[in-house]
This record gives sequence, C-alpha cells and structure tokens, in this order.
Amino acid sequence: MRISYAAVPRKFRVAAVVLGATAVLGGAAVVATHSGTANAAAVPTVVCPSVQDKLPAVPAAAQAEVTRNLNLLNTQIAEANKRLVTTQGQGGPNFVNNAILGPLKDKRVSTIDRIAISIGRHAAKPTGLDALAPCTLSNSSAPGTVSTPVSTSAPVSTSASAGQAAGVPTVNCPSVVDKLPAVPAAAQSGVNAELANLAREITEANNRLVTSQGQGGPNFINNAILGPLKDKRIAVLDRIAIDIGRVSGAKPAGLAALAPCTLNK
Repeated sequence: MRISYAAVPRKFRVAAVVLGATAVLGGAAVVATHSGTANAAAVPTVVCPSVQDKLPAVPAAAQAEVTRNLNLLNTQIAEANKRLVTTQGQGGPNFVNNAILGPLKDKRVSTIDRIAISIGRHAAKPTGLDALAPCTLSNSSAPGTVSTPVSTSAPVSTSASAGQAAGVPTVNCPSVVDKLPAVPAAAQSGVNAELANLAREITEANNRLVTSQGQGGPNFINNAILGPLKDKRIAVLDRIAIDIGRVSGAKPAGLAALAPCTLNK
C-alpha cells in the first residue's frame, strides 16, 4: 500500500529529516576522523645499505647488466615502502619482519649475487656483497614526521670507476635526500616517489651517455643530456617542495640549486 508523503503528520516528517541528516553527518565525521588518524600516523621507511659504492670497477662488458640489477634493488625498496603503507595495522609484532623485510632481504641476496656474477664473468668476482642484503626501518623523530626518507635519489647507474673502465663518463648529481627537512608522514609517499624519479632520470642520462658516444659536437653532452636532465630535476625538486609544504605549511626553499649535474670523468 502506498502512503502519500503529504499524509504523514508534519512532526514525523521533521523527525525523519533530522535523523537522515544526522546519519549523513555522522558518516562524514567517521571518514574525516579516519583520514586524520591515517595522516597523523608516522610510517617508517626501509633503509638498505648502499651497494653501488661497494662495487669494484665494473668491466664495460658487464656494465649494462650491473646497471639493470642496481635499478632492480631500487625498485625492490620502493615496493617494500609501498607495502609498509598499505599494510599498516596488519599482523602481529613480527609482521613487518616476516612479510616485508624478510622477503626483501631474499630478493636483495639474489639481485646482489647476479651483480657479483656479472662482474665475475669478466673480472675477479667480488665477495662479501651478501652482507649488504639485510635492511632495517627508519625511526620516526616525532609524531607525523620521518627522519630518514629512503635514499632513492642516489645514482643507480654504475659507479664512476665503472664509467672510467668503459671509457664513458657518468652523471654526477648533488644528493637530495640529505638536504630535505623532516618529511611529514602524509607527504612521505609522494616524496619517495619523486626521489625515485630523480634516480631514474640519472639512470636514463647515464644510458644516453653510453648509447650516444661519438655523436654531436663539443657541446652535445651539455645540450642533449645535462641540460635536459637539469630541467627534469628542477620540476621534480619543485614537486618535492610542494609535497612537503602542502602538509607542513613550510615549503623548503633552495632545492633548485641541487638540479645541475656534472660528469664524473
């Protein structure tokens, strides 16, 4: 049986409207509280030993394969950091060790071993690199801040000595991660993604140095590689400053000075 809305007494209509509005507002309050809690919770980041600077001179014939595996180490760290964010509050006290740090160590052991094998095919195989596989977590210096973002801005190409062994220079860019202020937890994911972009851009520039050997005139490297790299870095550094400033209210200044890169000769 259909009941006309107009037939319902006014006091009951008013009560229904009030109850409906309360339910909607209550739902909004729950969402807002949840968002605020998530933003306030500090999420640690993965801190892994650097591998690149522990390698011996990389033979030219092994350079491409070593570079791929150094890039893979960075990808593994980024994936672990994403997992830390998406699994907050899950599991027991050993969840992070068992589900994130343990598998990450296993992946790093395999990747580092491939690096050693690649070098060993053309020179003496480096030993002891497995000691670089275990990673830890950064510690929060204050609620809502992270004191040590993942150092994904370090060059992930082969080392300067590798470039010299191949007769090819490598890109040398200022470090960014150690020049940043404390990164708010709510900005951490965006900052880590941009630091990874910086690392990828360095890798691309190093690959371009290899594939463009002998091309162009005396200004080719500056015009075709270092100049575009600087422009890309300016854009990324500005996004990092915006990410931090959006949450903390204080946008870090002067990061653009870290954009220009030179060559390791």
